[in-house]
Amino acid sequence: MRMIGMEGSFAVAEAAKLADADVIAAYPITPQTHIVERLAELVANGELDAEYIPVESEHSAMSACIGASAVGARTFTATAGQGLELMHEVLYVASALRLPVIMAVANRALSAPLSVWGDHSDVMAVRDCGWVQIFAENAQQAFDLTLCAFRLGEHPQVLFPVMVHLDGFHLSHVVEPLFLLKKSQVDKFLPRYSHPFALDPDKPVTMGAFAAPNLYMEAKKAQDAALSSAKEVIFQVWQEFREISGRHYHAVEHYKSEDAKVLLLTMGSFSETAMVAVDELREQGERVGLTRLRLWRPFPFEEICRAVEDAEVLIVLDRCLSFGAHNGPVCSEVRAALYPQEKKPKVVGFIGGLGGRDISVQEFKQMVTRGLEMAKKGIEEEAEIIGVRE
Repeated sequence: MRMIGMEGSFAVAEAAKLADADVIAAYPITPQTHIVERLAELVANGELDAEYIPVESEHSAMSACIGASAVGARTFTATAGQGLELMHEVLYVASALRLPVIMAVANRALSAPLSVWGDHSDVMAVRDCGWVQIFAENAQQAFDLTLCAFRLGEHPQVLFPVMVHLDGFHLSHVVEPLFLLKKSQVDKFLPRYSHPFALDPDKPVTMGAFAAPNLYMEAKKAQDAALSSAKEVIFQVWQEFREISGRHYHAVEHYKSEDAKVLLLTMGSFSETAMVAVDELREQGERVGLTRLRLWRPFPFEEICRAVEDAEVLIVLDRCLSFGAHNGPVCSEVRAALYPQEKKPKVVGFIGGLGGRDISVQEFKQMVTRGLEMAKKGIEEEAEIIGVRE
């Protein structure tokens, strides 16, 4: 294991190389382009023996990935923002056919107005498409979680596509120090992919073609049950990864939250800024902690309830507007998870960081102050937008 300085996008590409991806189908879109450009370079240089398919759109990229995965190829792609939305129709096909396509998403704001910068609008638009979805906070995690995505997606008890989310620009284009694994370590962790139901021209079958009303509901119920049950395998894979790397991941992760009466809840790269705010508030004697949501789908209901049960106030940051709703998607999901619990904190929502806008340490501290005020006054229904100019 060696430390190296590497851009977040290159870290993802390095993971796909070490995983020996067989097929990469890709279309360039900012801020994801560096991932597939780097993979194209690795294939061209002979460092990765893979079929690289340059397609005419993201819709075509996912369609090509479905075909490759269906015949048993280890398959990878990457996209962002509008590219993810152009794939939208085909994302449901990959999950329903139980094809473990691995995709990095450099999260980006959606038009209009046009923005190439990061927020979580794109992921929230596809949250219910049936994919496993995991969030990275830094380049090390983007590398690690991409490797884990191959392992868990291809696990015979899972067989679902996986998205690894990394914040556009804040993570995709930032150079950070990280530890790479040796090829021998990866080979031990990640066996060769063998889909148990791969298409075979000598044994032709039809998959996903048509279901009348008397079958469709049962098919979807089975798919939902399978995705929910994948959670335990995800935990198992993360434990296996810890054994080879020393780094361990959890569905819900904590930072100085043991005795916290106030908890911030974040996803993605802004979590590290929130950690600094927690440190400063702790130095001032405030019992504040941070909860980070790493596993977005399947949603960790039990884990989030346990993580926040001792807090008095939970302040949830969304990086996406849910138009016409009182709160952002994450806050709404957390509220739903906590609803039946007798012991639960007051939940206050904030929305910020849209279109690549930074959230400073000071603004996280302001969220804590304002969140406490709102909870005390019983103002929990509607999220406030942090940092917006009047």
